[in-house]
Amino acid sequence: MVSSLRLPALTSLFSPSFTRRSTVSLRRRLHLRPPLAAGFSAQSAASSPTETEDRVDSKKSGRVQDRGSTDRVITPRSQDFNAWYLDVIANAELADYGPVRGTMVIRPYGYAMWEAIQDYLNVKFKETGHSNMYFPQFIPYSFIEKEASHVEGFSPELALVTIGGGKELEEKLVVRPTSETIVNHMFTQWIHSYRDLPLMINQWANVTRWEMRTKPFVRTLEFLWQEGHTAHATLEEAEKEALQMIDVYTKFAYEQAAIPVIAGRKSKVETFAGADKTYTIEAMMGDRKALQAGTSHNLGQNFSRAFGTQFTDENGLRQHVWQTSWAISTRFVGGIIMTHGDDAGLMLPPRIAPIQVVIVPIWKKVDEKTGVLDAASSVAETLKNAGLKVKLDDTDQRTPGWKFNFWEMKGVPLRIEIGPRDVSSGTVVISRRDIPGKQGKVFGISMEPSILEAYVKDRLDEIQSSLLQRAISFRDSNIVDVSSYEELKEAISLGKWARGPWSASDADELRIKEETGATIRCFPFKQPQGTKACLMTGKPADEVAIFAKSY
Repeated sequence: MVSSLRLPALTSLFSPSFTRRSTVSLRRRLHLRPPLAAGFSAQSAASSPTETEDRVDSKKSGRVQDRGSTDRVITPRSQDFNAWYLDVIANAELADYGPVRGTMVIRPYGYAMWEAIQDYLNVKFKETGHSNMYFPQFIPYSFIEKEASHVEGFSPELALVTIGGGKELEEKLVVRPTSETIVNHMFTQWIHSYRDLPLMINQWANVTRWEMRTKPFVRTLEFLWQEGHTAHATLEEAEKEALQMIDVYTKFAYEQAAIPVIAGRKSKVETFAGADKTYTIEAMMGDRKALQAGTSHNLGQNFSRAFGTQFTDENGLRQHVWQTSWAISTRFVGGIIMTHGDDAGLMLPPRIAPIQVVIVPIWKKVDEKTGVLDAASSVAETLKNAGLKVKLDDTDQRTPGWKFNFWEMKGVPLRIEIGPRDVSSGTVVISRRDIPGKQGKVFGISMEPSILEAYVKDRLDEIQSSLLQRAISFRDSNIVDVSSYEELKEAISLGKWARGPWSASDADELRIKEETGATIRCFPFKQPQGTKACLMTGKPADEVAIFAKSY
C-alpha cells in the first residue's frame, strides 16, 4: 500500500496555541523543518515592522485551526495558493527562514535550481561579449544621491551602515540595492577613449532591499542575482544591447524554464529609477498574477552625466557614454515553482531540475536485495554516463510508496522503478511527473543502455515541451482583449490579464492601479496591426498594453 506523505499545515503556525513545545514535537514526528511561514510571519517586538504577504493573507482569510489538525498534506493550490507555495518551498527543501525576518536560507536543492540558471546564462553572457567581475557591496551614500530619480526610487528600500569598527562612520554606507552608481564611479576611471568602448561586464552578487512585505524567492530583504552593466559610444549601441539582453532572458524563460513570458517595454510610470527605457519579461503564475521575471534598462546618459563618465571620440571631442543594465534574480526560482507546480508539489522542467531521474529499487525479501540494487546501480551509471542528473534512492529506511510521493513532491521529472521481476526480464518501469497515475507509467522498457538512454532522453524532451505548451495554454486562456475601462475592470476582477489599446496619461495609469490593483505590465513587442482607440480616452493609440495584478 502506498502511504501518503504527511506534511505540516502552515495555518497552524499562525495560531497562538501553536507553542514552541508543540513545534519541536511536530518536527520530531515528521522529521521535517518547520514551514517557512513561521520565519516569514513571526512577529517580534525587537524586529522591524515588516509584514509578510503570507501573514497578511492568513489574517484576511481568518482561518483558525487547533493542534489536532496540524498533520496534513500540502495545501491544495486551488484552496490557498499562497499557503500551497510556502508548503512546497518548506517540504521540497528549497529554502528555510533566516534569523532576520524577511530573509531566507537557500537550501541545496533550491540553490541547485539557481545554479542551473547561472550555468545557462553564464554561457550566453560570454557568447555576447561580457566578462564576469565583482564590485563591493558597500556603496558611499553620496553615490546614491548623485542621480536624483535613482535616490528617490530606492530611498525607502535602503539598508544603511553608520557604525564600523565600533566608531561612527564619516559617511553612511549603503548595502548594495543595485550597482549602477558604484559601477559608474569605476567606469569613470577605466574609460578614457572610444577605444575603451564598449565596456561590457556582469557580476553575480547579493542585493539588499528593505522590503516591507516579503515572500520567499519572490521578494526578500536579501536576494541573489546577476546584474550586467555596459557602456557604449552611441545611443543606438546601447539600445541594441538592452534589446539583445531581454532577448537572452526571453529565450532562457522559454527554452530552459518552460515559462512563456511576454516581452515588452515598461510604461514611464513603471520604468526603473534612472533609466530612459525599461524592457521586461512578464510571466503568468498559477494564480494568474504577473511576475516581473527579468528586466533590461537603457540608462541613456543619466548616470554618466551624474558621475562624469566620459570618453574622447574619434574626432577628439569629449562625450558622455551611453549605458545599460540588466538583471535576473532568484525570483525566477519562485516563478518556476508557481508556474508548473501542482497539488502534489513541485513540477520541474528537466533542463532546470537538480535531479532529472530518480531510481527507486523495490524488494521484499533479503535474497532479492542484492540483485535489485546491482541492476539499479547499473541503470544509474548508464544514465549518468549519458550526461543526465540521476539520483539512486537505495535507502531502506523508507517504503517505496513513501519515496514515490517524496520525489514527486520534489518535482523530479522521471522516476524509474526496478523490482525482482524487472531484473529477471531486463526491463524497468518509468513514470512521468507531469502525467499522474497509470497514464504516466510505462512498463517493460529495456535496460539495454542504448535503448534506455534514448528512451529517457526522449521522455525528458517531451516533458520539457509539455510543460511549456501547458503554460502557454493557461496564459492565453487567461488574457482578455478589452476596449474600454469597464471591460478592463471586469477582466481584472475575474483575476485575468487585460490587453487593450493605451495612450492615456500617467495619471490615468495610476488611477487604474488605485481602483483595480492592476498595473501596466508592459507594451508587448508583438503588437496587433491596424488603428486602435485608447480604452480610457477613446483617442488614437499606437500600442496595446497588458494590465494585471502582480507580485
